[in-house]
Amino acid sequence: MVVSAAACGVLLTMLTSCGDGQDAEKGDARSAGGEQSKDKPRTVDLKRIPDVGDRMQSQIPDNSRQVVTVYGAGKNSADSTVVLYTRTGSTWDKAAGWKAHNGKKGWAADHHEDDKRSPVGVFTLTDAGGVLPDPGARLPYTESASIQAPRYWAKSHWHDFDYVIAIDYNRVKGTAPNDPTRPEGQSKGGSIWLHMDHGSGTSACVSLPKAAMEKLLRTLDPKQHPVVVMGDRASLQA
Repeated sequence: MVVSAAACGVLLTMLTSCGDGQDAEKGDARSAGGEQSKDKPRTVDLKRIPDVGDRMQSQIPDNSRQVVTVYGAGKNSADSTVVLYTRTGSTWDKAAGWKAHNGKKGWAADHHEDDKRSPVGVFTLTDAGGVLPDPGARLPYTESASIQAPRYWAKSHWHDFDYVIAIDYNRVKGTAPNDPTRPEGQSKGGSIWLHMDHGSGTSACVSLPKAAMEKLLRTLDPKQHPVVVMGDRASLQA
């Protein structure tokens, strides 16, 4: 689906969650994280998602067959690893993994506006979009110039929103990623996305290399009920 810029929300919501001009890193060096993380060979036939404790494991819907897990390096770290798991029958397979970044101040169990931390939890993934044309996404995809990062940001951030996948935190499912509606109120934050990486921490989103975003967009299927499980490793294992 292609939505015109005029019909597709505003940039204000993005400015308060995915970075702003003052927070943008100086310089225009792109992330070197385009390479897939050098993990051990793909792991298959797992009985559960690795390094995720019973509390969060129980929040993964029974009908979900695709899980994007964001393993944060530490509560106050902006570094993370993203792994895509797919389920066949009763077992999970590791399909891909990448180096990534999360909120520049780390993670929060109770995220709020402008805390510069990514929210810990299990969230559905229902909508996608970006400045670039649809690369073959299975999720509903909104192409719109209104999603573009402002040009007063540092150059290294200009392509952050070329591809985005909305994380269903304080948003209305079935809308464009930059729809400003926040059902739980402005103070709870919003516009938490998976988006393109610029080589450092974000304001709350999770950022990945372009190849990773293309892979996720072409793989995540609403019929498989994809979710993201995200947090620092200690919180995930609790």
